[in-house]
Amino acid sequence: MKKLAIIFFTKTGNTEAMAHLIAEGAEDEGGVEVHVARVEDFSSGRVMEFDGFVLGSPTYYGSMSGEMKKFLDETVKFHRQLDGKVGAAFTSAANIGGGNETTITGILNALLIHGMIIQGNPDGDHFGPVSIGAPDDRVRGQCRMLGKRVAMLIKMLN
Repeated sequence: MKKLAIIFFTKTGNTEAMAHLIAEGAEDEGGVEVHVARVEDFSSGRVMEFDGFVLGSPTYYGSMSGEMKKFLDETVKFHRQLDGKVGAAFTSAANIGGGNETTITGILNALLIHGMIIQGNPDGDHFGPVSIGAPDDRVRGQCRMLGKRVAMLIKMLN
């Protein structure tokens, strides 16, 4: 069975709530084994076990958390080996104009450099779900949709 890892960092619990919603969407799609983990509990050495990754971080000064950046920096040792795997990103923030899209694109840039295939969304949050504070109904739907779309893409490609 194909495997998806949803890896996140959180301090307030908002990004974690989003991670679990994304997992629900992927599990509802079926055919993909889903693992949800805090970034500090997920060794970069495990990346080769998975067919796809959805990475989530709070927005800190328009960028991802240091913990998520450290994880991505550690994946350099797998350069070229993640080519063709599926990737996506999400974030939570305190403000609408607080750098949410730059946080997501920062994560996606790293995944693209690895050669990963990025799953976007033509409807709603194009780059990935963004929650201002705790996820509301709109964000919950966007998260579930991302999980479903990532699971579908993993199954199509593999």
